[in-house]
Amino acid sequence: MNQIKCKDIDESLLKAVNIPIELYESTLGQYFIGYADNLVFGEGTSAWARLYNPIKSGVILHVNVWTVTDVSDSAFRAQFWFNATPPESDVNYAPVTPTNLVIKPQPRAKVRLEYASNVTGEPTGGIKAFVRRAQPETTLVESENGKIIIGEGGNFLVFLSNPETPELLTSGRIAFGFWEEKIKNNCKCND
Repeated sequence: MNQIKCKDIDESLLKAVNIPIELYESTLGQYFIGYADNLVFGEGTSAWARLYNPIKSGVILHVNVWTVTDVSDSAFRAQFWFNATPPESDVNYAPVTPTNLVIKPQPRAKVRLEYASNVTGEPTGGIKAFVRRAQPETTLVESENGKIIIGEGGNFLVFLSNPETPELLTSGRIAFGFWEEKIKNNCKCND
């Protein structure tokens, strides 16, 4: 009799599983990673990398994680900007890859990872949201869990410099993890 009762109870229970948002977005083919390597700065110059969400991309950018690493020769400063214009420079594009490698064909990110080295000047416009400083051979990393949300035409920019030792030439790497959310058309038009 006890077995019957336990079976009845087991069948009436619902199974619920919580998964991290990053895993959920990856299963949908909407989570991407990429990095800008060999960002050279110093001797009076800076470097930057950004996630740029193009106008008419049809997606909202959610920044999940960022890292600044491999700066080996100098203490450095990383400024984090929302929707700023970087100093004028030759812009390079780094590849990004989806993290779900099962989906065929592979999803392609609408958001672009852009970067530049040896630039002069500072970002303009936008909002300088926060600043981090670090010693050589340290890694800065932060998990934002998607709370930095960037619309079409906007960007999340990381700007590197070494103001304490500007005479030294150094280099580093900036990496990002992010997902894209399709923009839903909520237009309620009267016909």
